[in-house]
Amino acid sequence: MKKILFAAAALLTLLSCAGPAGPHPKWTYDSVVYEVNIRQFSPEGTFAGVEAQLPRLKDLGVDVLWLMPMYKIGEQERKGTLGSYYAISDYCAVNPEFGTMEDFEKLLKAAHKMGFKVILDWVANQTAPDHVWMTEKPADFYERDSLGNAIWEYDWTDTRSLNYENEEVWWAQDEAMRFWLEKGVDGFRCDAAGEVPAEFWKGILPKMNADYPDIYLLAEAERENLADPLETFDANYAWELHHLLNDLAKGSRTVDDLKEYVSRDAARFPKEAFRLTFTSNHDENSWAGTEFERMGDAAEACAVLCFTLPNSQPLVYTGQEIGLDRRLAFFEKDPITDWSANEYTEFWKRLIEIKHSLRVLDAGEKGGAIEWLDAPEGVVAFKRELNGKKVIVAVNFGSGPADLTLKLDGTWRDMFEGFFYKGSATLPLAHGEYVVLAG
Repeated sequence: MKKILFAAAALLTLLSCAGPAGPHPKWTYDSVVYEVNIRQFSPEGTFAGVEAQLPRLKDLGVDVLWLMPMYKIGEQERKGTLGSYYAISDYCAVNPEFGTMEDFEKLLKAAHKMGFKVILDWVANQTAPDHVWMTEKPADFYERDSLGNAIWEYDWTDTRSLNYENEEVWWAQDEAMRFWLEKGVDGFRCDAAGEVPAEFWKGILPKMNADYPDIYLLAEAERENLADPLETFDANYAWELHHLLNDLAKGSRTVDDLKEYVSRDAARFPKEAFRLTFTSNHDENSWAGTEFERMGDAAEACAVLCFTLPNSQPLVYTGQEIGLDRRLAFFEKDPITDWSANEYTEFWKRLIEIKHSLRVLDAGEKGGAIEWLDAPEGVVAFKRELNGKKVIVAVNFGSGPADLTLKLDGTWRDMFEGFFYKGSATLPLAHGEYVVLAG
């Protein structure tokens, strides 16, 4: 711990000359993040395979491409045939499975030219057993047992845990992240961010933000001490909401539970803090099941809430936009080969358009406050308002159909169906149905 405090003090001395980090980048408030599983994104499973589909993603409407780890991974104690993306053997080299560094740079340039932001998946808590640091750095770069063996956490047997009591680990991580920022990436999604000391993030991120003021930083964590955008991350995961939505869809939790969560979450986190909201991601898809397995016919309704609840910054995972209903293998090749547009594609496109067009739905302090509306049992109904712009969202999680009666001031438009309502309106909602009205 003394080494951590020493490192923090040294970094803070350096940072005192750098000035405070700025607010969220302007482009983030209404952004939709898309998680790219490079290995499964095309039959080739390469950077070029992703680049070929950029026009399709542009048509979908997403803004930020989060590339799952594309660094060189370990050979030693590898899981499966191809190994885990998260067992990294060199932070500053690309996985040859995906192509060359030149192929990555070409993808990055093409994505930027089309208006995308690109963030990389950063794994700070561990490396592969055969990472270059294992031989190039002192033994205390890694956590070790009483016999001197480098150790791992959980069932991550293909990794070894870095020792954050050694201040040199901090500087090595900072240097490696800056390698990619110099290439022009727009930020990082930091895997298992809570598995390393918060002092580390508070040590390196303000200076990084000062040097690269337009970057976006996402923590795979749900912690108050990692949620101040001036100190650490722009966004934390909304894991609790995700599991609550799974339960709501199955009928094991209630609308009151959702209301209580929203109130508690608002009190827990700074108003500026973004919350990454999702119905699927690589972990959930591969290990817990697709959104259809977990949420059934309420999957779309849950997605609507992920796009409309306060502070939400929504995520779309590889394949969701075509209604992919299978778990993607994690350590093997398991590509999606048919990306033909269908009714799911139209749903996601429209939902993304709604997020972009209704700025009352912006994340953080720029979004409208929430007001819960009276509704039948099992129906979530709320209004958000900001600067005279209003939106009403209703979702039926009840076991059967329900009629929602609204007293509307002025003219309201159904953002999915295009209908207009004025005065008193009664909206029939079957189980799993939803409505978004803009006024």
